[in-house]
Amino acid sequence: MDKGDVAWMLTATLLVVMMAVPGLALFYGGMVRAKNVLSVLIQVAVVFSLLVVLWVCYGYSLAFSGDGAWIGNLDKLFLRGVGPGTLAATFSEGVALPEYVFAGFQATFAGITGALVVGAFAERVKFAAVLLFSVIWFSLGYLPLAHMVWASGGFLFEKGALDFAGGTVVHINAGVAGLVGAWFVGKRLGYGQAAIKPHNLVLTYAGAALLWVGWFGFNAGSNLEANAGAGLAFLNTLLAPAAAVLGWALVEKLAKGKASALGVASGMVAGLVAITPACGTVGPFGAITLGLIAGMACVWGVTGLKRLLDADDSLDVFGVHGLGGIIGALLTGVFSADSLGGTRSVAAGYDILAQTGVQALGVVVTLGWIGVVSALAFWIAGLACGGLRVDEEAEREGLDVASHGEAAYPG
Repeated sequence: MDKGDVAWMLTATLLVVMMAVPGLALFYGGMVRAKNVLSVLIQVAVVFSLLVVLWVCYGYSLAFSGDGAWIGNLDKLFLRGVGPGTLAATFSEGVALPEYVFAGFQATFAGITGALVVGAFAERVKFAAVLLFSVIWFSLGYLPLAHMVWASGGFLFEKGALDFAGGTVVHINAGVAGLVGAWFVGKRLGYGQAAIKPHNLVLTYAGAALLWVGWFGFNAGSNLEANAGAGLAFLNTLLAPAAAVLGWALVEKLAKGKASALGVASGMVAGLVAITPACGTVGPFGAITLGLIAGMACVWGVTGLKRLLDADDSLDVFGVHGLGGIIGALLTGVFSADSLGGTRSVAAGYDILAQTGVQALGVVVTLGWIGVVSALAFWIAGLACGGLRVDEEAEREGLDVASHGEAAYPG
């Protein structure tokens, strides 16, 4: 155990907390209407908090204990057997972390993934339904997927799938769950008939900036050690969103004549999403290319694709996280090759086509698994809560007052 590694991982964990609260909360909060901003802040904070607690109760054990193909076991229920002296392995033989540190770092991943989902059905969903859905989705969706991708013995782990920091586990997962939720909850009143505009783009921009800073902990922290591997992930987390901002702004300029602040903020996030699975295995050239592709493609994700899917995905969770995650997961197989600047040696047997096939398998498994689990979770939440959405009067009044008895901007 190295004290430098421990210090870095504690810092990385703190950065991921900053991504969710306040980063994601502000990013989402600025994009809704003024009458719903507090409801979004509350949903992000409470879902994050709920899942962090459940992670310690049983999530960590089911995700990282045992070597089953689909799910772990309950040997570490309530962190049983985990103490100051127990260690978790890193990617280097003979180097370990305190297990408390590893469990805490991974807890923030579970929390922010659940918080990402709420943006898809913001402004009309019942608070109780959000919480019940989150528990079911976390238990039946997130935990098996995390085990399959990241745990020894996991189905996709053993297939050799590359997902350094959560392209499938976090972003495609959240995007699919959000899309299913948007379909189940239904469209907002007036959607498609009147413009529903963000109420405060300054908040959204500030939130995106905090996400970018926090994402260095998310990606470079996934290296689990303070070494050159973390340095590569760190550099790629700088380059990909920068390229995505340029790509998104260029598409907006060509299509609309003007680049927007919302576009710049969304481009940041699209690039961060796309580089997440690849940040530890692609080189700087791959990061720039990946970010540029994602930034340009996700403009279509929040416009054309959104219309094709006929979903009121309020804050474009699928259009950015789902599509960006799919692009990142697939292109990880391409740009990880050393012939394109990555870290995997073609001469030593790395096969771009074969690896991209494995990456595609991971995408398909995530889409199918999370799609089914999310549909089940929303169905159960709707039955238990007397429906998923608030009544029409409450929706017109705004969820801040109707659901929480407060107003963000009183008077």
